[in-house]
This record gives sequence, structure tokens and C-alpha cells, in this order.
Amino acid sequence: MRATARFRHHDEVHFIDAGDGVAITLIRVRTDAGPTKGPVLLLHGVAMRAESFRPPVARTLVDALLDDGWDVWMLNWRGSTDLDPRPWTLDDVALHDVPSAVRYVLAQTGASSLRAVAHCQGSTALSMAAVSGLVPEVDVIVSNGVSLHPVMPTFARVKLHTLRPLVQRTQSYVDVPWRDGPEGALPRVTRNAVRMWHAECGNASCNMASFALGSGHPALWRHANLDAATHDWVATEFGRVPMSFYAQLAASDRAGQVVPIRAKGGLPVRFTATAPRTQARFALFTGAENRAFLPESQRKTHAYLERHQPGRHSLTVLRGYGHADVFLGARAHIDVYPRVLAELNA
Repeated sequence: MRATARFRHHDEVHFIDAGDGVAITLIRVRTDAGPTKGPVLLLHGVAMRAESFRPPVARTLVDALLDDGWDVWMLNWRGSTDLDPRPWTLDDVALHDVPSAVRYVLAQTGASSLRAVAHCQGSTALSMAAVSGLVPEVDVIVSNGVSLHPVMPTFARVKLHTLRPLVQRTQSYVDVPWRDGPEGALPRVTRNAVRMWHAECGNASCNMASFALGSGHPALWRHANLDAATHDWVATEFGRVPMSFYAQLAASDRAGQVVPIRAKGGLPVRFTATAPRTQARFALFTGAENRAFLPESQRKTHAYLERHQPGRHSLTVLRGYGHADVFLGARAHIDVYPRVLAELNA
């Protein structure tokens, strides 16, 4: 039986400026019935977009939130594939995109606070902003995959520290759509090498995403969790990853935690050096088979939060799941979404 939403959806696109003037967008998803609960902000992952929360599965996270009465807002932060590509760092997103989006949503809804569900680097940027005291209006954060401690598989670290310096000499981005056959020696060689190394499926975007964003066959999900339509759909969903992000990730890997490129605008030199400057409750999620950021990533962040605010936060490790399939999986509406709703409603 197809588990669809109970109400018809209506999208409102809101064009706003981030704190530094960069154009970003918010998509408000409404139903004829209207919300009975407060706003919830969704933040996508790296090289993705807001629509990544609405894959072609039987029931999406957006469906589940709307049916539960939430006022759903999906953010396209500056790394979204729906926006013009630009170099960015997590500092930019944490300082400018997240606070601007939070305050805009509150102004539009009249709410005094909101809750958030974030994935991958959307989670990291939100966590950075929260523990720095930049978004005190966020009172619950559901964070998937990674938050303040990026712990990566060994081969992903090798690529980050050895291949990245070579690639960034000639390229400003690693482009998952390199599958389309761009001109240029490096993209062509990379594409062919990735095809040879990733023989687990014939989806070139799935292969390139594994090369660009983790280490595994595949890296971002378990194939068993994706139905055929979603596996085909991801071919159009990934875009460019700027080398500026990889440089920050490399520095963070060396530091053992997320670090800013330059401490500025209220961002600390080390995010976990002091107690978090937020009263938000964190509900940390990760797949047990996450090959983008190992489950140890969320365990370390949970330990940091609990050290300062014992008993306040939670950690859920999902058996049989990887990274993005936590939201894209065909059974996520059974295995994952009820747990997300429970955390939002707690």
C-alpha cells in the first residue's frame, strides 16, 4: 500500500538574502488543513538541495511532518544545487545562511522558536551556529550523519589529504555531474577511474558521489535501501562540491573536530572547547553503516554535549542504514521517520 500524505501540498518559494547578501531560498510546504504545530526547518546536505527531502518514495519526511501538523520550511542554503554555484565554507553557512533563515521563518510565522531537521553538512553548519550562540531560537535539532566531529573512513581521509591538493591546482570544484562527459583531462581521467573502481552499479552519479563524498561501494547509502526510482533520481540530484569546503574538512580532520577557516563573527577557534551556548536539545542520528562519516562522528558529538548537559541529548544509531538513505530509503517512513517525529514532539 502506498503511504502518501493525507493532505494536498502547496509550495511557497521565499527569496531571502543571507547575512552577507548572498541570495538563498526557503520553500514553505503547506496543506489545505494548515499546520497545528510550530515551524520546522529542513537543511539539506552538501551538493544537494531542499528537494532532497522529497525523493520519489512512497512517503517522504515532508509527508510525515505535514501529517503530524508541522509547518514545514525547507532551506536552500548557498551550497544548494538549485542556486548558482559559488565557493563556500561552513563558516559562511553557519554565520550567514542559518541565522537569516531562522529569523525569517520566525518573522513569517510569528513563532518565538522553531525546530530543525538537518542532514550532513547542513547538520554541521547548524550545529556550528547553535553551539556558538547564533541561533538561540532553535530549541530542538535533529542532526543526521555528522555534527561537530567528522570521522571519516581511512580511504576517504587519504583522498582528502593526498588527492585534494592535486585537484585544487586546476579545479575549483569536484563535480558529481562529471558523469556527463566534460572536456578537460583531469575530469575525464577521474570519471574513468571512478567507473573502474565502482563497479557495484551502473549509475554514474552514484559512483561519483561515492568518490566525492565518502569511501564505500557505495558510500552514501546501502543499495538495498533504495528502490529503483530513487536510485535513478539521485542521478540528477547531486552537483558541485567546492574545494573551499574540502580544505575546511581537511583542517577539521586534522583538528579532530570541525574548525572554522578563520575565527570571525562569533565563531570560536574550537567549537567544543567550551560548553555549548545553546539550550537546544540535540537528537543525533546516524546509520550504523555510514561510509561518508563513521558513526563515531555522532558518538563524539554526543559525548561533548552530554559532558556539559548530561541527560539532555540523544543518539540513535540505525541498523542497516548508511548516510543519505536515512532520508531516501524506501522503508525510512517505517524505520526512521517515527523516531524523528518522536524527537520533535518530545
